Parts: sequence; structure tokens; C-alpha cells
Amino acid sequence: MKTCLIGMAFALSVATFGQQPIDDQATQKTADLLTNLHEIARQGFMFGHQDDLAYGVGWKEIKGGSDVKETAGSFPAVHGWDVGSRLNSDANIDQVKFDNMRKWVKKAYKMGTINTFSWHLDNLTTGGNSWDKTPSVQDLLPGGSKHAEFVEQLDLLAELFNSMKTWFSPIPIIFRPWHEHNGDWFWWGKGNVTEEDYIALYRYTVDYLKKEKQIHHILYAFSPDRSRLRLDTIPEQNYLWGYPGDDYVDIIGIDNYGDVGRVGGPDSEEQQAKKFIESLKLITKIARDKGKVAALTETGLEGVSRADWFTQIILNPIKANAEDIDIAWVLVWRNANTTHHYAPYPGHPSVPDFQQFSADTMTYFQQDMKNPYKKGKAIK
Repeated sequence: MKTCLIGMAFALSVATFGQQPIDDQATQKTADLLTNLHEIARQGFMFGHQDDLAYGVGWKEIKGGSDVKETAGSFPAVHGWDVGSRLNSDANIDQVKFDNMRKWVKKAYKMGTINTFSWHLDNLTTGGNSWDKTPSVQDLLPGGSKHAEFVEQLDLLAELFNSMKTWFSPIPIIFRPWHEHNGDWFWWGKGNVTEEDYIALYRYTVDYLKKEKQIHHILYAFSPDRSRLRLDTIPEQNYLWGYPGDDYVDIIGIDNYGDVGRVGGPDSEEQQAKKFIESLKLITKIARDKGKVAALTETGLEGVSRADWFTQIILNPIKANAEDIDIAWVLVWRNANTTHHYAPYPGHPSVPDFQQFSADTMTYFQQDMKNPYKKGKAIK
């Protein structure tokens, strides 16, 4: 059990903990979750994994299955999911069935852990996937040729989020729409959309869910990609390209795969390490200035090709800069197979290091969580 420093956290920044969700009708559990995210970020960070309960290396849809649980002895504290390509199918982009996803989201909630969603929507203009870079955002906005089809997808999204509930109340969700927008690989990305239209898309999405569909159990995350974020010149201004405004964002996130040990990039290991820390300091500063929560919303080293990756690339650099870094969680991507995986699986060389990582007082897994949906009760 890890030491809870909630009292100290409040002393550090009472104003920050008073931050309310952008939705002034947010459910009490959703508001308490945001408060607890602030507290967690001051103490350490949660570990998250994409599709953790759905499948892993060599298995799929096994009750109680989890590569993280099998290697670290505990489920992750954050569970990542993706809405998928189109919501009028029965499964998402990674063939996770929505009926099963609902069960796993509920299980994660009951375990005292957190669910976060991204969305790889198809290009509605062409019928291609998210990586079809044909400009299409104007077609989705009011008055556009695909607006009605986009609204249909939003209606289905609202239906999905409304189905994530217990008998008594909806399960709070962190939603991260239109992520990595400062890159050019998605149809909603920079180069394929103007900044004005991207902001309009983001705002329309949030407003529609809140106002038209009356969904009030969502926190909204903004997450540019680090690879397109210059840290040497006006980094804050670069980060805020496409920022929809403080009234539309609860969480200041960043996706970073390029600074975490990837071989073959333009930077040396030392340069990567420096930029990794700079990026986390940047989002922490922005989050502090705006009264928001910061998070490393996606990261990982494919295949975990470095056996000490979790401690040496992620944990120790963050610990060494703890005064300037407050992040609520770190989420690594999915475990599809023996080459495309971002968390260890039984027998992988990184397992001992991952166990050391999970045992550290600064990292939180499911075994360390109490009730993140009740103010002041997040950590055991």
C-alpha cells in the first residue's frame, strides 16, 4: 500500500483542486474524479494500458485476462479503449465487441480504476479510414455535405457512453476526441484541416454530447502529438495549436512515442530523454496555469525492446524532475502480438523491470486504488 499524501497535495495548491469540470452539470462522481486526478498528479501517476482486459499476447476474451495483471500482479489503474471506425458496427477498430467493452468498462469501474476513450472515426467524406488524409472536416460541420452522417455517429457515440453505467449511475469516462491533431496522419490533422475548422469540430463534438444528448459523465482531454511539437521555439504556443479553449478541455494531454527509446529517429538517447522531460514539464506548466490536469495520454516502445524501459525511460526521469512534473497517468498502447505490444507479457525480458516499476511508491496500479470517484478517497 502506498502512502497517501492528499493533505500535502491540498497545501500545495488549494486553487487547483477547486477546479470544476467544464460541464457545469457534471455528475458528482465525475466532478470528484477530476478532483482526485489533480491529487494523484501531485503524488505520482497511474499506469494505464490500452484494451488490457480484452486481449493480450496469445489470448483473447478470457475472463480475468490481463498481461499487466499476469506480470505486475495487479491490473492497470487506467484502462484505455477506442470507440472505433464507425459506431454502426458491432466492434471497434481492433475488433473489440462493444457488448464486451461495456462489461469490461463496468469491471474496471468496480475495481476502482479509470476508463479513457479515444476515437478513430473513418473519413466520412471518402469512406476511407482515419488515416485517409482527404480533407473532410468542413463536410462534417453544420451545413456540410456529411453533417447528418456525422451527427448520426455522435448519436451512436452518445448511446454507447450512456450504456456505460451501473444500476445506480453512469460511469465517469475520460474522452479524448480528435487526438494527435497537430500531425498530418489523420483526416482531422494539421495540413488536412485549418485551425479554425479543427476547433469548430472539437467544440461541436463537446457541445453536442453535453447540450443535445445531455451526457454529463465525461471529462474531455486534449492531446497533441509530441513529434510535431517543437520544444526549441515558443513550445506553449505550438502546443496550443487547435486548442478549443478552457471551456472545452478538462485534461491537458500529450502523446509521445518518439522520445521514449525508439531506435532510428533523429535524436540520440540523451536528446530523447531531455525532450521527454521537457514535454512533460510543458504540459504540467500549461495545466497548472489553466487549473487543468496533465497526463501522458499515449506512449510506449513497440515490443518493449529495452528490458529496463519502464524504470529507466519513464519512471526515473519523472522522479528526478518531480517538482516540475505533475501527470495523473501514463498510458501505453495495446498488446496485440509478440512484436506489436507495449506492456510486458509472461516470459518477456522486461518483466522484472516492470515489477520494480509497479512496486515504486510513485506509480499506481489497481491494487493501489481505493475509490477515484469519491473526493479524497482515490488512493489506499
